[in-house]
Amino acid sequence: MTLRCLEPSGNGGEGTRSQWGTAGSAEDPSPEAARLAKALRELGQTGWYWGSMTVNEAKEKLKEAPEGTFLIRDSSHSDYLLTISVKTSAGPTNLRIEYQDGKFRLDSIICVKSKLKQFDSVVHLIDYYVQMCKDKRTGPEAPRNGTVHLYLTNPLYTSAPSLQHLCRLTINKCTGAIWGLPLPTRLKDYLEEYKFQV
Repeated sequence: MTLRCLEPSGNGGEGTRSQWGTAGSAEDPSPEAARLAKALRELGQTGWYWGSMTVNEAKEKLKEAPEGTFLIRDSSHSDYLLTISVKTSAGPTNLRIEYQDGKFRLDSIICVKSKLKQFDSVVHLIDYYVQMCKDKRTGPEAPRNGTVHLYLTNPLYTSAPSLQHLCRLTINKCTGAIWGLPLPTRLKDYLEEYKFQV
């Protein structure tokens, strides 16, 4: 079963800009809700989570973007929380993100699902595929069978990221040993909050 468990929020308020409110509230202190809340908080820190957005709005945002540019938005399908909208060689396309048993993975046909990697957070999922695309992309050669390569290379930010966040991303790209750096503990704590490269 694919989970889209949170109730719509009427206040559209604080934290992440999702229409799903805050997971893990006092009404639902389950470990599952706490994991989901942490994943959504992390997603809210990225700057490339757009919240509630239609397919056409995403298409418009990505229309002039280079291939590989992507954003994350709330899914318009009732069985899914989130969708990746990405610019491909054939134009903008959408791929749902499945959340099941506390893990996120890309939606796919049944025979492939068991082979797809699963992640504790959406940001970890995106970071993995961005790094994989950097490692594997050698050129713009299109497949001959009519399919389209899906590359995730550059996030489309909702606004310019803060200098602090950009510095954090750069440090994450250079080292995984944050606690070995000659920095104050407060800065190390800030770096620990977001350990990703994208």
